Amino acid sequence: MVGRLWAICLMAVLAAAGLFARLFMLARDRRRSAERDSHRQTALLQEEIAAHRRTETELQRAKDAAEAANAAKTRYLVAVSHEIRSPLNAIYGYAQLLEREGAIPPAEAAGVIRRSAEHLTNLVEGLLDISRIESGVLKFRQDIVRLPALLDHVVDMFRMQAAAKGLSLDYVVEGRLPPFVRTDEKRLRQILINLLSNAIKYTEQGGATLTVRYRSQMALVEVKDTGIGIAPEDLERIFEPFERGSSPDAAMQPGIGLGLAITRVLAGILGGEVTVSSAPGSGSTFQLRMMLPEPMVAPAGAAAYNRVTGYRGERKTILVIDDNPSQVTVVQHLLRPLDFAIFAATGGAEGLALAERCAPDLVLLDIQMPGCSGWDVAAQLRSTFGRQQRIVMVSANAHEFRAGGDGASNHDAFISKPVELDALLDTIGRQLDLTWIVTADEAMGDTAVEPPAKLPEEAGPFLASLRRYVKAGHVRAIGMVLTDLEAEISESAGAVAEMRRHLGDFDLRALARVIDDVG
Repeated sequence: MVGRLWAICLMAVLAAAGLFARLFMLARDRRRSAERDSHRQTALLQEEIAAHRRTETELQRAKDAAEAANAAKTRYLVAVSHEIRSPLNAIYGYAQLLEREGAIPPAEAAGVIRRSAEHLTNLVEGLLDISRIESGVLKFRQDIVRLPALLDHVVDMFRMQAAAKGLSLDYVVEGRLPPFVRTDEKRLRQILINLLSNAIKYTEQGGATLTVRYRSQMALVEVKDTGIGIAPEDLERIFEPFERGSSPDAAMQPGIGLGLAITRVLAGILGGEVTVSSAPGSGSTFQLRMMLPEPMVAPAGAAAYNRVTGYRGERKTILVIDDNPSQVTVVQHLLRPLDFAIFAATGGAEGLALAERCAPDLVLLDIQMPGCSGWDVAAQLRSTFGRQQRIVMVSANAHEFRAGGDGASNHDAFISKPVELDALLDTIGRQLDLTWIVTADEAMGDTAVEPPAKLPEEAGPFLASLRRYVKAGHVRAIGMVLTDLEAEISESAGAVAEMRRHLGDFDLRALARVIDDVG
């Protein structure tokens, strides 16, 4: 009985212990579950706090960027307003002085007005270029460019500006420059203008030097000044839009801070690069390296800057179709003294009717006109007169630029307004295959730019040998063939002298062009 009672007690104790253990396990599991839930909630709260902090940081960063952008925009608008008003004031003032006869020499006023207009044009083009670069629609051309004349022209633009600040402006050519290269003339000029403009702008004493070297189709243009210099930490910063570095002296200079940004982008797209070396107080040196290949065939009879006085051959007729009377007047005053017959129309229908009567050799055609566009007029001119009718689009609609001359377009060339008169003469000369009469200076009188005289058929074997040796680069053999050619063909003396000059310069491309010209 007692044993049975002990068994019952033991079973009760075991049952109680089991129940207690079960309750303990359940409590422990609930505690652990609560701890897990607590840890999970804590982690979620920490993640939420961290997310709020990140959001707060991003908001603060966005706020700072917006405030900086707003400040940059304000500085930009103020700078643009100043940059526009300054040349406009010069144009307005000198125009008023011209109206008062005898108040100022016309040549001086014209020079100031032209330079101010060029400044405005470069400013507008810079703003448009930034927009085109951002949208990825910047277009480039492949022009045949007179490199020496272009460099002379750009340097002359800044000589007066340098002299007005008491600075020197030196131009140095080391070695030979090719007479022609192939590149986008407008963009190359823009790059050179930006570099020289900065050199003059940031220099108060001393001066600037433009040095040009050319070798193996590669041009190295170096612009060195004795200006305020650039801090090491700003050497890359100055190539950002609207940036001028940390120097207070640089911040006080006029401009909007786009020149170097555009220059580096343009140089890169054209296959070159712009680098800078400088130190505060010791001046700066900007270097432009760019591929400028020579064309295999140089244009015959190309005009020289500011020296054209006429052309050889029969009189040519040019029709100007433009609704802007000022543009028509400029073209008439430029071309009539050169003995062109000029006809003008202010609309498409009038221009088409006039073309029927005057049978022009070339049409200068605006795009945006009342009635029908220039593109429609060009199509009708092509339909009426065929491919022999030369058509050049002359328009301020730069976004509609199409090079033309590809056999499929209805026009042969495109010139953007404002029109550079030398570029216009260039285009006319190429389209009409003109031999210009130019004047080098007052002492030399008029000279015609003519290709070398053709050699007789007997010179054919000699020219074939020359072509073969030029292709192989066999300089000694070329010299021997030239000697034989001069001895055998008496009429070849002039051509041989020119070829020897190119051979002496190791300019085999130019030598090959002369061989083709006389062959």
